[in-house]
Amino acid sequence: MAIEVKQLDRVVIRFAGDSGDGMQLTGDRFTAETASFGNDLSTLPNFPAEIRAPAGTLPGVSSFQLHFADHDILTPGDAPDVLIAMNPAALKANLSDVPRGATLIVDTADFTARNLKRIGYDANPLETGELEAYHVVALNLTGMTVESVKEFGLSRKDASRAKNMYALGLVSWLFQRPVESTIEFLQTKFAGKPDIRDANIAAFRAGFNFGETAEEFSVRYEVKPAKMATGTYRNISGNLALAYGLVAGAQRAGLPLVLGAYPITPASDVLHELSKLKRFDVTTIQAEDEIAGVGAALGASFAGALGVTTSSGPGISLKSETIGLGVMLELPLVVCDIQRAGPSTGMPTKTEQADLLQVMFGRNGEAPLPVLAAQSPADCFAIAVEAARIAVTYRTPVFVLSDGYLANGSEPWQIPQVEDLVKIDPNFTTEPNATTGDGKPTYLPYLRDPETLARAWATPGTAGLDHRIGGLEKEDKTGNISYDPANHDLMIRTRQAKIDGIARSIDPLVVDDPDGAKVLVLGWGSTYGPIGAGVRRVRKVGGKIAQAHLRHLNPFPANLGDVLKSYDKVLVPEMNLGQLAMLLRAKYLVDVVSYAQVRGMPLGAAELAEVIGNLVEETAGIDDDARHLGLAAASLKHGEQLEQTAQ
Repeated sequence: MAIEVKQLDRVVIRFAGDSGDGMQLTGDRFTAETASFGNDLSTLPNFPAEIRAPAGTLPGVSSFQLHFADHDILTPGDAPDVLIAMNPAALKANLSDVPRGATLIVDTADFTARNLKRIGYDANPLETGELEAYHVVALNLTGMTVESVKEFGLSRKDASRAKNMYALGLVSWLFQRPVESTIEFLQTKFAGKPDIRDANIAAFRAGFNFGETAEEFSVRYEVKPAKMATGTYRNISGNLALAYGLVAGAQRAGLPLVLGAYPITPASDVLHELSKLKRFDVTTIQAEDEIAGVGAALGASFAGALGVTTSSGPGISLKSETIGLGVMLELPLVVCDIQRAGPSTGMPTKTEQADLLQVMFGRNGEAPLPVLAAQSPADCFAIAVEAARIAVTYRTPVFVLSDGYLANGSEPWQIPQVEDLVKIDPNFTTEPNATTGDGKPTYLPYLRDPETLARAWATPGTAGLDHRIGGLEKEDKTGNISYDPANHDLMIRTRQAKIDGIARSIDPLVVDDPDGAKVLVLGWGSTYGPIGAGVRRVRKVGGKIAQAHLRHLNPFPANLGDVLKSYDKVLVPEMNLGQLAMLLRAKYLVDVVSYAQVRGMPLGAAELAEVIGNLVEETAGIDDDARHLGLAAASLKHGEQLEQTAQ
């Protein structure tokens, strides 16, 4: 039978199964194949917080979504065009996200009466007509996997574990993915277990060959490579990019990097990756708790290194006192907060942006700090380098905000040339910088650079540069303990002025406004992709809308106030209850419109398109009765057309 090859410009695929079915590995491998093919891509891993949730249950479902295209894309997609469900629970947990007409590839092996009843199905949905709106391909993937690897003498349990590779092989055939990288990966990963290695490779090839020889599919799909700027690319996750950026920043400053950290989801991967990079003068300390981790990092900065600590919201709470000490000592320290859903333990594997006010104000006293936020997985590299520049140049702790969506998601990253990265001068003090009343040379640790207001930085043991250290208030210039009211006021205002002055070294906020819009959408952090996709949809149907995105949250870019006041309406979408909106209202007296969602998942492009379209129409004076026929409805319809492209 001749198989038609259909050209698509984009596809969203979701692999879903039990948390023991290897869905994250399967998604990672399909992503690697897609990256090597040259498509633009964006991923969304989604997994339970439990180490091993009960098999076959809804709380135990793990999924991995990949959006790939022949053009620039911004999000992992709102809805999957293809769902691969490895058991009934995976089907039920994800079906509500799947649009009508999409393809469902379902492993039928576990569709027993007992398993169906366990998750609330009274009858088999594959037989009741419940799925008639979808293109359903029901296959006993587990049984076919066991048959394909029987020559290796594995138990049925061990043999069935290769079903994720069988499914990966089938989908790789369906979308014409290159398979060599997956085979090489399996050869390396299971090099010490020949039977497991050979079984996984055999299952992968069997799945690929099944697509080639069976008559289940009459169409294969092709998504051509995306056009990208010339350069060397690799697929990278946010946490990996953050780790590399921290190393690059330390290297450009000529400083050793010392990470003090305690493992916590979703930040642990930064610790794992940096522990592999000793050759770049990186030292990692897995501390006994969060407080010890930040204490080690701050101590390393005192000794002349770039101290770094990583955590998520609960750990940042514990570190706050030591971070305040860093403010008083005026030493460089990079604090990475990979945000997750709270409060308390919250939902550890789900994403959120709700730590903004915590990192802005979560210390006792007047303790201002710079706050930066990455906008995409690849941008985590650049934001880490920028954090190192600010921390070293201005002698201050710096917060870097990422989140679970960025940390675990991935996208193509154009690898920069090292010489193109900013050069950072630590400008150590190596000799006395003042004289006493009788003319003798002396060292004043709080003598400041007139441009940056950064204090002098001398490493311990430098002859003649002994100085006092500690958390008590410092006397101006000398650093001696001081309880003088006027001095305290001076030091408080000086530390604030130092942070405010950072605005002079950052670029003005750039606004994307090609048509002279009246409405601006302003975002920060990981809302960049969903906002951009929503704005594209509204513009596609004729809406005039401006977009800007903040990467520096303290201080704000110097032109932000002028930008806000030049639009009739400013919409601020956030994955919190309006924290940036609160800051903007307080500082600029602009009544921004807050759009807040806290569901543990990224914002959707379709929902944002509707919100943006409604606000554009409202600003233009279109009444409610006519609005449902206008931009919001048109942008939603356009979004539906995009989602049906791959069907």
